[in-house]
Order: sequence, then structure tokens, then C-alpha cells
Amino acid sequence: MRLIEKVWFQGHPAKWLMVPLLLPLSLVFALVSFFRRLAYQLGLLEQINMSVPVVVVGNIGIGGNGKTPVTLYLVEKLLAQGINVGVVSRGYGSKAPHYPYQVNATSNAEQAGDEPLLIFQRCGVPVVIGADRITACQRLIEQGCELIIADDGLQHYRLARDFEFVVVDGKRLFGNGFLLPAGPLRETKRRIKQADCVIVNGESVWQKQALNLNFPVLTMGLKATKVIHVKSGESVELSNFLAKNVANDKSINAFAGIGDPKRFFNTLEALGFTLTLAKGFIDHQAFSAQDLQQFPNDIPLLMTEKDAVKCTDFAQDNYWYLPVDAAFSENTVTESIAAVINSIAALVSKHN
Repeated sequence: MRLIEKVWFQGHPAKWLMVPLLLPLSLVFALVSFFRRLAYQLGLLEQINMSVPVVVVGNIGIGGNGKTPVTLYLVEKLLAQGINVGVVSRGYGSKAPHYPYQVNATSNAEQAGDEPLLIFQRCGVPVVIGADRITACQRLIEQGCELIIADDGLQHYRLARDFEFVVVDGKRLFGNGFLLPAGPLRETKRRIKQADCVIVNGESVWQKQALNLNFPVLTMGLKATKVIHVKSGESVELSNFLAKNVANDKSINAFAGIGDPKRFFNTLEALGFTLTLAKGFIDHQAFSAQDLQQFPNDIPLLMTEKDAVKCTDFAQDNYWYLPVDAAFSENTVTESIAAVINSIAALVSKHN
């Protein structure tokens, strides 16, 4: 984890030096963000409405809060209702030959970005990336998409939206509470009140404080049932993999290049794995074979699905990844996820 992230989320002693130095920049950031949003609200900047419903999945801070599992869940449930879904994303870190760029079967993570490629490979729905979300959405509409999910598009106000999800990390929450760069927030916590639904990734005391919001506040967990061999695509039930590879205290190695690598390592330990070597990398790390040479090849090396899409070209026989799915706790919510899905599906008929 970078030093600045330790300052944001862990209260590292460097905060006493770095935060005061960065606060003037945070003030500038706050003013620019405020007046930019105000310009859209007043019509000084044009907000574009698409001809199909647009659902935004985003957060008010940086880092991995669980947006991609939420996007995958929404796509799966909406497809089950017979709705043609498409996904737009900026494609952070991508180097596509052109933009907008539609992810396809020959795309790699360098071209498409790790998360868009993951979504395409997992769901098979049209995924288009590009900074110009309007043009990307239009590409999807031309292909018959009836509803568009904008992955990480909360602050892209040029794109009008019909429904907003804000995903909150139940553990890290909002860090030190400051805006960038003194803190991890893109917008203040007040922005949450303007969403249509909040999803808290993991149990959190904050959720009890948020229950006075006038919209659904849902609790999400991440469920794992299998591991997949990176090189061959072989799928093995988690219980069988554990029985084979963890018997007699045989341990594994693991790495993660996500917003909070520690969350992944904690998940592995909770599932019954013993970690010999666990290495965290920066979010969206572009991996090479050299980056992983530190891990011996005589025991399994586990990674996230997001990291696996960047390691297929040089995968070794001991490379495995752990796919996770969003799972919602229905007993602690103000409204069920099923009701939220149905309200989103109803948007399609309203647009027709």
C-alpha cells in the first residue's frame, strides 16, 4: 500500500505532515467539483439523456469498494428478466487502439482495462469503454441494448442517469473524511443522500447511522464457491481445493492488485487457507511475469479474478484465481435487493 493510502485509511503518522500540506489542494478540488456540478444543475453545462435507462454504479471515494461485483450482479439479474444489458466504463489504464472501444473475445487487459475485460468475460454482454461515455452509450444502443450500466460513473455528470447506486466499503468507509488529495474522497459524504440506493460492502456500524436515509440501504458480502485455474480454465469446488491443497497445514501464496488487498487476504484466511506469502500491489497493477517471480511454483498461487485477466499470457501451472459473487443480507435492509432490481427493470418499459 502506498504511503498516501496509509495516511488516508490507516492514520499513518505521516498524516501530521501530509494532510496540512495537501488541504489547500483539497479546497481547490472541492471548489472545482462544486461549481462543475452546479453548472450541470443550472443547465450551463449540458447533461445528455440517452434513449434507454442508464444505471450508475459508483462511489464517492477512490479504491476498490466492490463496484464490479455489484455490476456483475445487476447484469445477471437483469438478463434473467430478459433485458438486453450493456456496460460502459472509462476503462481505467487501458490502451485501446481507438475510443470508444468495444471489448471482444480477442481483447486483452492492456487494451480494455482489467475490470471491463472481467465483466465481458464473465457475463458476455456488450462492454464499451472510453472517456466519452455518451458516445460509448450510443454504441451500445445501436446494438439493441435496452438498459445501460455505467460502471464507476457517479461523477460523470454529463451523462444523465435514471438510477444511482453508491457502493461503500463497510470497513474502510470514507478514510480520513477529506477530499482529494488530502483524503480519498471525490465528493463529500452529503452526496450519498442524493443516490437511489446505497450498498455497504461488509457489515458496518455506519449502516445503522444511514438507516434514516429515504432509500434502500443494502448490506452486501462477497461469496466464493470455487477456484479456477488461470492457465486451463479448470474449475474446482472450493471444498475440494481446500481438501487437496490445505491438508496437513499445506499453505498457499497469494497476491492482489486491488484497492484493498488486505480484504482479499482476509477472505482467503476466513475460507480456511494458510498464507505463506501474501503480497499487495497497487490497484490496476499491470502485471508481468517478473512481478510474480518472487512466488515459488511448488505451491498454489491465488489471485483475484480482476488480477487473473492480466496474467493469462504468462500463467504458470500453479496460478489459480478466486471468483466472488455479490450476496445480499435480506434481514438488515430497508428494502430487498429483489425489489430494487424490479424497480430498475421497470425503467425499461417506461422508456419504451
